[in-house]
Amino acid sequence: MSQSLLLSCLERHLPEGLDLLQKLVEINSYTENREGVNRVGCATAEAFAPLGFKAEFVPSTNPGWGDHLVMCRAGSSADIVGMVSHLDTVFPPDEEARNGFHWLREGDRIYGPGTQDIKGGTVMIWMVLAALRDVAPVIFERATWKLFWNSSEEALSHDFGEVCRQRLGRAARAALVFEAEGRGERVSRLVVARKGRATWRLRVSGRGAHAGGKHAWGANAVVQLAESVRQVAALTNPARHLTFNVACVSGGVGLNRVPHEAAAEGEFRAFTPEVYAGAKSALLALAGPGLVASTADGYRCQVGVEILGESRPWPRNAATDRLLAIWQQAARELGVSIGSEERGGLSDGNLLWDAVPTLDGLGPYGENDHCSERSADGRKVPEFVEVSSFVPKAALNVTALLGMLESTIGPASGRDRS
Repeated sequence: MSQSLLLSCLERHLPEGLDLLQKLVEINSYTENREGVNRVGCATAEAFAPLGFKAEFVPSTNPGWGDHLVMCRAGSSADIVGMVSHLDTVFPPDEEARNGFHWLREGDRIYGPGTQDIKGGTVMIWMVLAALRDVAPVIFERATWKLFWNSSEEALSHDFGEVCRQRLGRAARAALVFEAEGRGERVSRLVVARKGRATWRLRVSGRGAHAGGKHAWGANAVVQLAESVRQVAALTNPARHLTFNVACVSGGVGLNRVPHEAAAEGEFRAFTPEVYAGAKSALLALAGPGLVASTADGYRCQVGVEILGESRPWPRNAATDRLLAIWQQAARELGVSIGSEERGGLSDGNLLWDAVPTLDGLGPYGENDHCSERSADGRKVPEFVEVSSFVPKAALNVTALLGMLESTIGPASGRDRS
């Protein structure tokens, strides 16, 4: 296929794609804003309908969240390709208003909630499919395309993984996740692995006492919590890419009381199942009698450890590496270089990699996801996406998809292979 033909096609689609991006960004879709998330879902379904996709809205297991969106275009071959994005963002409406964080184009950058994470990824899916329809209609028609949007990815909704797995099946060629690409030394990086995450809570039960008259009888839960969170933080092991974060701490009631209870919450993350399992065991082992005790009779504080939620690691694996090789070959055909990275943040790829070959980072390039503030000195910059990243990345994705599908479907007759 002529590169110039493909690039010209994508350039024609870019203005419409940016119009779609603006429409999506201007709808607040904070995870807990159910109405806004559903509006983004309807706008997305409307945008993909002219490409022949039919929409299915799947209620979330959490009634306070919006509906997941599934869109399908059935083909004549056995090849199934999944594409994954999400509808929600992390920004409540009052935060957007307070920080004046809205759609704003300045040169090559477009600022706004979701521009990079991940409404830009949704536009990338649209551009890729529109280009395939135009330049490779035979392959576009023969493949079955299944598109998935998570309504609550930022809240780690695990039910979405089951929605995808049930509809993709194990015969699918790939699950392609359109989170933003990484960059290193100006080289695009696709995501081939992600850390798993567990959230936890420590609860310390001590013994209250009058801080003046009965201080010795007290077993100070706050002091024990300080000891316990120090032990948790010490479990971090950079050499094993294991991180523990103590995020929230509470305890005590009044200054004249020895605190009888205290609590802390946080998370840990690891890339491999082995390191993850070891970290979980080490954390749970901190439960039991504490170090802090009453000096009057030896009554000890008790430490409880609870795992609140878990997202499994997505480790580096052969199936993902095979997809990476296809994208690297496409890059060579286009005369560009791409690399790979193992990313610490979670995505829907964590829910899919062991069922379907999965590759991530297929969206456009941007920075500062989850950030809404801008400072006059330029040291605070909100989330943005680079307009110039859309066409080259879409060309890479189209070329790679053609390489992957032609291995089974065969060349599209009549296509220019020059």
